Amino acid sequence: MRIVTAEEVAASLPWPSLVNRIGDVFRQGVEAPPRHHHAMQRDDGEATMLLMPAWEPGGYIGMKMVNVFPQNAEHGLPAISGLYVLCEGRHGRPLACIEGSELTRRRTAAASALASRALAREDAETLLMVGTGKLAPMLIEAHAAVRPLRRVRIWGRNPAKAAALAREYADRFDCAAVDDLETATGEADIVSCATLSNEPLIQGDWLRPGTHLDLVGAFRPGMRESDAQCLVRGEVFVDTYAGARGEAGDIHQAIEEGRFDFDAIRAELAELMRGERPGRQDAQSITVFKSVGASLEDLAAAIEVWERLQDKDKDKGKGKGKGKVTE
Repeated sequence: MRIVTAEEVAASLPWPSLVNRIGDVFRQGVEAPPRHHHAMQRDDGEATMLLMPAWEPGGYIGMKMVNVFPQNAEHGLPAISGLYVLCEGRHGRPLACIEGSELTRRRTAAASALASRALAREDAETLLMVGTGKLAPMLIEAHAAVRPLRRVRIWGRNPAKAAALAREYADRFDCAAVDDLETATGEADIVSCATLSNEPLIQGDWLRPGTHLDLVGAFRPGMRESDAQCLVRGEVFVDTYAGARGEAGDIHQAIEEGRFDFDAIRAELAELMRGERPGRQDAQSITVFKSVGASLEDLAAAIEVWERLQDKDKDKGKGKGKGKVTE
């Protein structure tokens, strides 16, 4: 069984290819049971273990194990870590153990980019990134891969982290950290949120017509990044109905407040990819994409990594023995 490092994962998942691969898997469908949630009580707070299996009929089999420790930020460590085991489908033999954190960050951002490609205006130029964690740069890069971004604004609870992230992208975009979240939201074409917030950060009244809101955090019912007005004003889409029904905090809490109904969700990603339901209605529509993550996304990313590494190995093999011919 091959051990695949984070560096190999990053090198094997260029954004266009990953976005397309995930789109194909949503379009074709795989078997993906609901993920298993296990709460772990600790002295420093609650942590969560997630188990996410998926398989193709007659194809690859895989499962991801993820540990979520929100308190890790206090120790300068990522909040999310894990690994992915990929097996071949004919006999069930393990093929690879893939570093899971990089895989998760990239597939999560790619799913948001896939939704953005379907829902955000084609001329979207300004992105507001809400959050400064490990996922933030992935989302900036993924959205930029599908929309012609020129301006990026970054907001975070820690202004120093927001400023540091802005400096990283200053050579690619008109990029700056901001402290006025309301104003920045009103000026953005795409607002992408990736936080561990339990309280609304984005207010629906701040969104201007034509905005696309990408909600990536709030993967548990008690978490939240947006108020109910965002869903009331917006055309709401989700990665999967099952995931949204079980875990999407923004949706759950809006329903509990009597402001939203689950049946008001316009479509899940599979329906968008298959053309079964329409996306954005017009240029003035506010679109909202709420993701909680789906195991089919992980399987798609793992397959992309594995097949690219296999192709790379084949290319190396072809090159062996070749050299300058002399007489």
